[in-house]
Amino acid sequence: MKSPHLLRVADSPDRFVPLIEAARALGLRIGWLELGGEAHPVPPALEMAAGLGVLRAVEVGEGRTVAVKPLRGATVLKDLLREHFRGCALVLVRGDVDAPTLDAEGDDWRLAPPGAATRLLSTAKLAGLLRKPHPWEAPAGETPA
Repeated sequence: MKSPHLLRVADSPDRFVPLIEAARALGLRIGWLELGGEAHPVPPALEMAAGLGVLRAVEVGEGRTVAVKPLRGATVLKDLLREHFRGCALVLVRGDVDAPTLDAEGDDWRLAPPGAATRLLSTAKLAGLLRKPHPWEAPAGETPA
């Protein structure tokens, strides 16, 4: 199974609407992952079931699914990606993760891979790069931002 690309972000999900829509137009899925935040309250029955040690507790209704999985040990990013983001081309991660940083700059995006030159990309260009195996590597001859 191919792992999704990761980008570290600081903004709230609504800032990424243009990128999500551009990816969807290309038939690509984007996921969202909050790392290191506070787990918000969950429905009481799910909280109780998780506390009792079930594998997963799931509630379905009103156009969404809420799932609770008790953690047994430290979070392993690779396992999270496999379990929750199968089929995603990209996962936007808000939290501490070793991944390029993506920041909005007007209608464009500033992509800063660790140890590489920062690039300024349009939404269409960024969404198109998600189809490549190593999208964050600047093509030869491209001028960094």
